[in-house]
Amino acid sequence: MTATEPGLGLAEQSGDVESTLDWFRRMREEAPVSHDEGSGVWHVFRYADAERILADSVAFSSDFSDLTPSQEDVDLFSRGNLIRKDPPDHRKLRALVGKAFTPRVVARLEPRITEIAGELLDAVKGADRIEVISDLAYPLPVIVITELLGIPAEDRATFRRWAEALVSPSGGGGGLIPNEQRVRSMAAVMREMNPYCLEHIRSRRARPKDDLISALAAAEVDGQRLADEEMVGFVSLLLLAGHITTTVLLGNAVLCLGEHPEAVAALRADRSRLPTAIEEVLRYRAPLAPMTRRTTRDVEAGGHTIPAGEIVVTWLSSANRDERVFTDPDRFDFRRKPNPHLSFGHGIHFCVGAPLARLETRVALELMLDRWSGFSAGPDVEFHDARGIFGPRRLPLRVHWA
Repeated sequence: MTATEPGLGLAEQSGDVESTLDWFRRMREEAPVSHDEGSGVWHVFRYADAERILADSVAFSSDFSDLTPSQEDVDLFSRGNLIRKDPPDHRKLRALVGKAFTPRVVARLEPRITEIAGELLDAVKGADRIEVISDLAYPLPVIVITELLGIPAEDRATFRRWAEALVSPSGGGGGLIPNEQRVRSMAAVMREMNPYCLEHIRSRRARPKDDLISALAAAEVDGQRLADEEMVGFVSLLLLAGHITTTVLLGNAVLCLGEHPEAVAALRADRSRLPTAIEEVLRYRAPLAPMTRRTTRDVEAGGHTIPAGEIVVTWLSSANRDERVFTDPDRFDFRRKPNPHLSFGHGIHFCVGAPLARLETRVALELMLDRWSGFSAGPDVEFHDARGIFGPRRLPLRVHWA
């Protein structure tokens, strides 16, 4: 069976969660590595293949710059876009951002994260219904990353619009695939985002403050400082990636725990179990479903030869439910160990913000367990397209305050 048969290509799939998970399950069994003629990409669904592809930055490149016509807004963003760089350029930018997100640096943020989360919960205290994404899961990481960067948190509605436009698939999965349609949609966002970030970069270059943009402007890599234009994509990526993963992760955590009261009871009794539970949320509902790569040479995967220059979509949400790696993978097991999920990626592009996302989620969940005696999601949860962002867009909750 091939991915070109009815119902097996990306374009034929519904973006709702259950249909997407059914597609993953079917493809892991019937066509774990397959070419989709409709979208023109190769899909990878099993864990071992996905792990190998993400680990091999030589055969599977992250650089798609020569696949589409040049466009000035996209080109400017791409100059500092860490996730679309291969070595040695990747090493230079990764070294910069790595200094800002070391576990020690992130740990020092915990008091401020606790303060922000507490203020957000205070703002809805006593309400028997809240919408947890807009009330907590979105503003918390946005405020944290904007304070780090030195950008006004008041612009967060704009950041959310930019992030969703760049990550969510468009019709037929067009958001995943570098083509002219994708370039046009990206350019429309970057035409707003690039000058916004460039203005803040130039301001900090002229008048440094105690924030991350000022530090990046002053930092040297291999004896040279980054030009303002090189920093645009870098700062934009930190701004967007610095909140979207945590927003989706926290929403997914609330959703999972609301569906499993036995897990909530166990976590109330022993908060030291929270990190393990968060890892299971990451596995069970990976915030970003796919990662894309491009072959640099003919390469074998899953019994197929993928030619050089082909786009490969590795489905993290499918790999995390591979029966060959995870026992009873469709069950949410908050005690699961070991848990080698791929939700933060693998290899040189492993998510540099993972420690911050984990910390923000743990702090928020601790406060919710302190302040809520019970909570449950209603029937009107709205989800993102699960082929892009795997999690709730709106999550109304019925809350009982302690």
